[in-house]
Amino acid sequence: MGEAIAVLSGKGGTGKTSVCAGVATALAATGMKVLCIDCDIGLRNLDISLGLSQLSTLSFTDVCQGGYSLDQAAVHPDYPNLQFLTAPMNCPANKIDQQAFGAMLRQARALYHYIFLDAPAGIDTGFELAAKFADRVLLITGPDPAAIRDASRAGELLELMGKLDVRMVVNRVNKKMVSAMELTIDDVMDQAGLPLIGVVPEDPQVILAATFGTPLQKYAKRGASAACRRIATRIQGLSVPVSL
Repeated sequence: MGEAIAVLSGKGGTGKTSVCAGVATALAATGMKVLCIDCDIGLRNLDISLGLSQLSTLSFTDVCQGGYSLDQAAVHPDYPNLQFLTAPMNCPANKIDQQAFGAMLRQARALYHYIFLDAPAGIDTGFELAAKFADRVLLITGPDPAAIRDASRAGELLELMGKLDVRMVVNRVNKKMVSAMELTIDDVMDQAGLPLIGVVPEDPQVILAATFGTPLQKYAKRGASAACRRIATRIQGLSVPVSL
């Protein structure tokens, strides 16, 4: 039985979507069957980070409404174990049929090892939709005070929702800036009140990969790409050191 993993952030600008794509493709590269679902209705960008912006794709509501099956989801040309459903363009998050969404995910758990739900930034309806049906949560934050505060608040809301398996990713970490701020990753964990699953460095290759329509895992092997592979390894229950 597979797992649904919601990828959330308390605020925008944390690089949530790029982390989601990096970890998902890293898992697919190891042979895991992965389904990525863009839940960011109206501002969908997961296809860009996955290198799928030129591919015609179904939306998750196409499947929820019964018009298509999960096996018709777009297949990644570089990672045949990875499929993708985009977000609908003209359906507000509060109009999503949650019962049908949950039923789709139950079916997906029987077909895939991991289902990634890339939620919109913030703590509104899209956040709640992805979190509600997730088996575990990756909460993405930056090292700056505003991002940490918002991650802490998001963590509190997830706890109220009964979500106990929440792990934090500190993304876009610049060693020199963090040193100048006299901030350690332990400080971020203490301030957010959340356990850590990974640290991802600030890396210009993330933007370059998206610009050239290439998945980060294919474009680069070091930096953020390597950090996402380490997170993917920990998701599978294996131990690797936390490092930049």
